Amino acid sequence: MMYRGKHCPVCKGQLTELGSKLDEFTKRGINVVAASMDSEERAMVVDQEWETGDVPLAYDMSDETAREWGLYISEKREGSEEPDKFSEPGMFLVRPDGTLYFASIQNAPFTRPPLDDLLEGIDYITKNDYPTRGTLT
Repeated sequence: MMYRGKHCPVCKGQLTELGSKLDEFTKRGINVVAASMDSEERAMVVDQEWETGDVPLAYDMSDETAREWGLYISEKREGSEEPDKFSEPGMFLVRPDGTLYFASIQNAPFTRPPLDDLLEGIDYITKNDYPTRGTLT
C-alpha cells in the first residue's frame, strides 16, 4: 500500500484499519507494507502516533520509484503541513513471482478500495484461481 504521508488523515484511518486487519492478510499469505515518500523522521511519527499495529512502514520513496508504480505526485499546498512533494495513494497486489495482479491508483486522497472488499476478493481469487484482468492495456 502506498500512502500520502503523515499529513493525511484519510491515510491515518486506512493504515489504522490495515493494522487491525493485518492478521487477516497474513493468514492469506499476503505480506503487507505501507510505503510513502515521507522522510524517516515523519515515518517514525506515523509509527509512534498512529495505531498501525505491526504494519511495516517504508519511507523515503523516490519520485522515480513512485512514478514507476504509476502513482500521481502532488506538491505542497501553501500553508499546509504537507511535504514539498508526495505521492497520492495506491494499492497493489503483487504475486510471489513479482508480477502485478491488482492495482488501484488514486490522484486524490479519497475513494480507496475497502479492505474488507479486498480480503473477499483475495479469497475469491484463491478459491477460483481467478486470472489477472486488464491484460490488453
